[in-house]
Amino acid sequence: MSKEVILWMGAGQIGMAIARRIGYGKKMVVGDIRLENAQAIAKIMNNAGFDAEPFEADLSSRESIQALIARCQELGELKYLINAAGVSPSQAPVETILKVDLYGTAVLLEEVGRVIAPGGAGVTISSQSGKRMPQLTPAEDEQLACTPCDELLDLPLLQPENVRDTLHAYQLAKRCNEKRVMMESVRWGVRGARINSISPGIIVTPLAIDEFNGPRGDFYKNMFAKCPAGRPGTADEVGALAELVMGPQGAFITGSDFLIDGGATASYYYGSLKPQEQE
Repeated sequence: MSKEVILWMGAGQIGMAIARRIGYGKKMVVGDIRLENAQAIAKIMNNAGFDAEPFEADLSSRESIQALIARCQELGELKYLINAAGVSPSQAPVETILKVDLYGTAVLLEEVGRVIAPGGAGVTISSQSGKRMPQLTPAEDEQLACTPCDELLDLPLLQPENVRDTLHAYQLAKRCNEKRVMMESVRWGVRGARINSISPGIIVTPLAIDEFNGPRGDFYKNMFAKCPAGRPGTADEVGALAELVMGPQGAFITGSDFLIDGGATASYYYGSLKPQEQE
């Protein structure tokens, strides 16, 4: 009997936390730019009784995404998307952040949306960071939402003279993720499928540890220390939210973004994290 298939992009802790909640009885294809990462995560999942297959895939390449999707379709009905891939401000230059986090996510949502099975659901991991950036104009938001993927990186607001640094690039990418999810939810809806995004705050993962040890480490440590929750989050907490959003209880939820940050964004605007001159 053919299994339902989960396309899981980004072999990390958040993706695994989601997959462990929705992946039982399903086939998973774990895509990552580093095959050894995908192999390691697949081994962990398989040793826990799941059915996962590693696949080398580059989120910044449409051809690579198409190859990943084709492999999923060989194995069964592509019904779920978990996109937890990306790079952080301390891990890559501006150009790479925009190519991977912004362009790549847009392409993945588009390509999966062409073939997602009826009743299917997807979630892409965005970030609270996009909510700390000043609002864009309605025209700019619409450009991020609706510009054809292969023209996105040509938009004026994404040109080098308009992107201050890697953090700003990351914020723009995550704002684009949210807008893209809204637009794609309309397309996915035609196929009877749903797509949403989740915007985590400080979640303890290897990527977050890179940030803690990076040039903005003190800023992030201060953020979770002073947020209402008083601590960073865990991948399992993001997984629990994704399970709700992707499952039958979330059947009326699509085109939405869910902030899960321990109240850090609220404190950034209205509490002790309100910036003076740091941003």
